[in-house]
Amino acid sequence: MSAEARTAGVRIEYRDITKRFPPQQKDAEPVTAVSNVTLSIRDGEVVSLIGPSGCGKSTLLNMGSGLYLPTSGDVLVNGAKVTGPNRQVAFMLQKDLLLPWRTIRQNVEYGLEIRGVDSATRRAAALGLLDRCHLKGFENHYPHQLSGGMRQRAALARTLAVEPLVLLMDEPFSAVDAQTKMVLQQDLAQMLAETKKTALFITHDLIESIALSDRILVMSNRPGRIIDDIPVDLPDRDNPMVRRRHPRIGEFVARLMELLHVGDRVSATEI
Repeated sequence: MSAEARTAGVRIEYRDITKRFPPQQKDAEPVTAVSNVTLSIRDGEVVSLIGPSGCGKSTLLNMGSGLYLPTSGDVLVNGAKVTGPNRQVAFMLQKDLLLPWRTIRQNVEYGLEIRGVDSATRRAAALGLLDRCHLKGFENHYPHQLSGGMRQRAALARTLAVEPLVLLMDEPFSAVDAQTKMVLQQDLAQMLAETKKTALFITHDLIESIALSDRILVMSNRPGRIIDDIPVDLPDRDNPMVRRRHPRIGEFVARLMELLHVGDRVSATEI
């Protein structure tokens, strides 16, 4: 099979990636965050990345977005090597990072504004996304006037506004309460299904990883490597509320717990 055939439909790929950071103190050793990581995500797939704290999950996302370059190996987006910040990739973080001096609509428009999109097109795109993210009527509010969950919806709208090929998401719901988190999971799942976006999603919440994903990648302790790739062969990926009640959910949780507790190196509080 040719290289082109093997990579057809692959939207983001990590090929034998290792990342080392220089020592922070004199005479200290470099820190290897991830080692020999190879993975690929196909068009329209949603993949969760889980593992112990400090195992290099965020480092992988930073390399996927071009914020870091690997020490060795290659990251490719849509078949092209990532050599710096990539306009085909959007990054959603734990904090919403909305600009406090801009309205919610203006925040959603920000990425399009940077790209030189005209004001009428920006406005139409922002209003449409805010409607889909259940924020219609709040377009002219400022971030401090919204709840944490509403701000995260606005951040999601801003992320989707630039029409990225790949979404990288680093625990985007970790800062909200449990009830709001489930509502946001539902919104995200439906948006990803509707837009057919490719997403790599970091979470420490095992149920969240099962509820939202087509596959779950499990990482080892640092230096991080992929120790398992688990297909989530459950229906209703666009409806996490339904998935949470599926009779096989416990089977997936048990498998993930077993992988994360190899040698008792990871405590329950670190998951």
